[in-house]
Amino acid sequence: MNAPLSKDQLAEMYRRMQRIRLFEDAAVDLHKRGEIPGALHTAQGQEAEITGACMALRTDDYMVGNHRSHGHTIGKGARMRGLMAELLAKGTGVCKGKGGSMHLADFSVGSLGETSIVGSGLPTAAGAALGAKLQGSDRVSLCFFGDGASNEGTFHEALNMAAIWKLPVIFLCENNGYGQTTPAAQVVAVNDIADRAAGYAMPGVVVDGQDVLKVHAVVLEAVCRARAGEGPSLLEAKTYRYLDHAANMGRNLGYRSSDEIERWRRRDPIVLFARALRAEHGFTGGDIESIDAQVAREVEDAVAFARSSPPPALNEAFTDVLAGTRSS
Repeated sequence: MNAPLSKDQLAEMYRRMQRIRLFEDAAVDLHKRGEIPGALHTAQGQEAEITGACMALRTDDYMVGNHRSHGHTIGKGARMRGLMAELLAKGTGVCKGKGGSMHLADFSVGSLGETSIVGSGLPTAAGAALGAKLQGSDRVSLCFFGDGASNEGTFHEALNMAAIWKLPVIFLCENNGYGQTTPAAQVVAVNDIADRAAGYAMPGVVVDGQDVLKVHAVVLEAVCRARAGEGPSLLEAKTYRYLDHAANMGRNLGYRSSDEIERWRRRDPIVLFARALRAEHGFTGGDIESIDAQVAREVEDAVAFARSSPPPALNEAFTDVLAGTRSS
């Protein structure tokens, strides 16, 4: 049995959840002002499953995101300055301004990147796990993907390969109920995506994605299993995104009712965790307010840094493209 989390670890868990929320809120505002180019997919409402999962990993473990993954890199422990600068297409961004919202990567915390191609992160995560195994490392690979990606061929191919080779990978489905505007229940034949684990002889577990401690416990068990050489797991976090598929879409598509959104907002993961910290873990209201204020300052600093940063130099268009073209 794993040791209970310390007060410092619990504080860091809450801190990362707030960082995701406030970072995403700031990004939505910047996008509305025209300061962030292109589409912006945010994860307000999904902070618990992101943070709970990422904090079950070591810094050197691998993490692969999807098109909605600014928060995942934050959950893995990345600093926000470089992330915000990347969203604003600045040269100080984690990908020198060339990745943007849907193609972030921060190798310093094991984040191998996110991608706009639905389902493409699954084989990437399996490949990272294979590399770790061949190198004799005990690193594991955590892959975040959405309910829509579970219908892609890459999902089945990656799970099958991971199973037959007993790869140290954790596949975590973020089931927020919708693939863009299509309800998952209309396009997924099973009630729980985790049920598909049976087809690949691996554990399949459903967890409340709004409860950060439950997510952490389930993912930690899968991580320990993977490190022990027992192979992959398929986990499913039932969660919800508060905003539309992409921020500032500018029209009401009518695929969700206001009552539905309000029901999920009543189970806001940050509010639930703050309440648990006070009731069960010895935190005071002052402790919570102090973290909130600290995170607000961090996000303000990240925005100011990004705004004041220069765009990439023109010659950066030709670096990091082919082997041997990396800039100094």
